[in-house]
Amino acid sequence: MEPDLFTAAAEERQEKDPTGSPLAVRMRPRTLDEVVGQQHLLKPGSPLRRLVGQGAKGPAGPSSVILWGPPGTGKTTLAYVVSKATDKRFVELSAITAGVKEVRAVIDGARRASGGYGKETVLFLDEIHRFSKAQQDSLLPAVENRWVTLIAATTENPYFSVISPLLSRSLLLTLEPLTDDDVRGLLRRALTEERGLNGAVALPEDTENHLLRIAGGDARRALTALEAAAGAALDKGETEIALTTLEETVDRGAVKYDRDGDQHYDVASALIKSIRGSDVDAALHYLARMIEAGEDPRFIARRLMISASEDIGLADPQALPIAVAAAQAVAMIGFPEAALTLSHATIALALAPKSNSATTAIGAALDDVRKGLAGPVPPHLRDGHYKGAAKLGHAQGYVYPHDLTEGIAEQQYAPDAIKDREYYTPTRHGAEARYADAVEWTRQHLGRKRS
Repeated sequence: MEPDLFTAAAEERQEKDPTGSPLAVRMRPRTLDEVVGQQHLLKPGSPLRRLVGQGAKGPAGPSSVILWGPPGTGKTTLAYVVSKATDKRFVELSAITAGVKEVRAVIDGARRASGGYGKETVLFLDEIHRFSKAQQDSLLPAVENRWVTLIAATTENPYFSVISPLLSRSLLLTLEPLTDDDVRGLLRRALTEERGLNGAVALPEDTENHLLRIAGGDARRALTALEAAAGAALDKGETEIALTTLEETVDRGAVKYDRDGDQHYDVASALIKSIRGSDVDAALHYLARMIEAGEDPRFIARRLMISASEDIGLADPQALPIAVAAAQAVAMIGFPEAALTLSHATIALALAPKSNSATTAIGAALDDVRKGLAGPVPPHLRDGHYKGAAKLGHAQGYVYPHDLTEGIAEQQYAPDAIKDREYYTPTRHGAEARYADAVEWTRQHLGRKRS
């Protein structure tokens, strides 16, 4: 709701003595230009720029927006900046504590402010996914008639958690996870600026790297850990935050793993080789090391997708769909829940039957092509749809397999240079056994010579 006398007094005290507020609050950007990351949402003419009055004049007013992104990416921060920068009436609600009664009170107040004073209202609704369908329905008239301009924030997929009528009346803005460079810049600003730690402590590189791993792209988590570690260092009379101090403060040891160095590749390699070797326990160990070190979950998911084709292939045709589904889930949910999805996929791949036949098959075919073993396409396979093709002999003599009882025609498909090559050598591991039987039968009916 709108600030009462007590809230206003508290905000006034915070302005006079900012050290009374948490570091993450003190370091909130004051303008859109100070926002870290999300530059794709802050271009001139963007909905957020228009909300703060930059280009909002004229017959096309600013749109209501739904901010969707992982925790700590700046949803509340963006709303806070709008509240400070706009000349509009700003009201904040949380779906955790508010209900239909509170929403209707805001809407009634917005209509009075608009009719009596010509004052527009911006409503920030945090955690909108916690609202029921009926509660979200209560917002529709106000958004549709622009009695309020809505800024709604959610960490959950709005296509599942926000009703369609509200989505269609708003612009969906997707916030991207903050990069390490984004969080690093924020930390360094917090260390030096007067409203932050004002140079009271320094942050060595090894401590900073561990802090970035702890943060996992969450700016709020990074600043909270920095403030706690800085307090511990100052209590010890130290002027810099040692790695051991940070470890003690956050109760999380630094993993000996450098995402940009040799160990990054060594541990990733060990994960894949453990899956290839069907050692599920070793694979989970290396997965845990990567997760604990703050590895990008998308990188891990990409490695699993490669493994599914490279080392499992047709021995378990479901391995690749599992890996792809894991990658899609990871992109949607992020850490910490993504650890469960990665574990699910890793276990499934490690215990799956193994075959590298797809890998060796394409490798052999590529090798021949690179050696120049290509040659012209047999005339009966060439395109015969265009005028004059028949005169060139294209598509003449082609046998349509569907016209035959067995559905396979004994005719040459490969160029002469490789007509007797057999690239695919199936194993009889798992589901690939049926492919082994199929390839033997088809080659025989194609009249191919035995290699």
